[in-house]
Amino acid sequence: MKPRSLSIPRTFKNFNFGSLFSAFIYPAAGLIVLVTMILIAVFAKNVELSWGYLGWGLLTVALTIFICNAGIGPLHRIMQHKAGEMEAPAQIITMINLMIAMQGTVREWVNYHSQHHRFADRPGDPHNPAEGKIWAWVGWIIWRDQKDSRRPMALWLRSRPIIVWMDKFYHHISIGLHAGVPALIYLIVWLAGGSLVFTAFLHGCFMIGRAIQFHATVYGINVLGHLKTPKWLDYAVAVLTGGEAFHDHHHDEPQSALHLPQRGFWNRFFDYNGTLLLVYQKLGWTKELIIAPQFVQLGKN
Repeated sequence: MKPRSLSIPRTFKNFNFGSLFSAFIYPAAGLIVLVTMILIAVFAKNVELSWGYLGWGLLTVALTIFICNAGIGPLHRIMQHKAGEMEAPAQIITMINLMIAMQGTVREWVNYHSQHHRFADRPGDPHNPAEGKIWAWVGWIIWRDQKDSRRPMALWLRSRPIIVWMDKFYHHISIGLHAGVPALIYLIVWLAGGSLVFTAFLHGCFMIGRAIQFHATVYGINVLGHLKTPKWLDYAVAVLTGGEAFHDHHHDEPQSALHLPQRGFWNRFFDYNGTLLLVYQKLGWTKELIIAPQFVQLGKN
């Protein structure tokens, strides 16, 4: 089989503007918004950003990273690898978070990831690092094979009407979340006499947080996750990906709701996507969770 990086023509027909927007244009816009608000606060009269706002900015970045991972984790572990079942509330929250994370449609995501596991690190793998780190990072999402876009939704997802409906209107809902909701927030702040500069500052932090999580996923997992890396780096990327960065474990036990042992504070901290699924289980929003045997056994020690 010919490597995908060589078989997909680099033509306008195969160019995906949406992926370019998610990977580079949206992050650049977030950086511009953030820098502009800081400059306004520094040079404009009667406008001030206190040092206390830095804490709010960092909190916004951290919360945004968590929200994005709260979409990708259930998508990857439940929708993709069938490590359990999600009830309606968890399905809706997951789909909204996926749109905030700009992960593309579930239909395409699952189809690409299925190919990844079928041909991992071999020709046919959509993001094989052996074909180049840039390709495995962003090349594969910017240059698309038209056949991939025409593949139907996976059979096991077609019986989930909420997922099917929200995925069908993915782009419409995403525009509402990323354009309509911020516009409404700005309007409310303006009518209430609040600070539009501070609001825009937090908006820029949100956009940058989304970008950090996005690239931690496409580079930290698709590239670094398939190379020999030090343990500290695996844990560092895990903080930004909710535990998805423990990729060796995942390929050994793909059908597992957890990527680290069930018990232990730090296990649940670094694998917080799995922790979220355990919380959903307590709420009755997930059921029949499958946990890799070694994670259950280690968790009881």
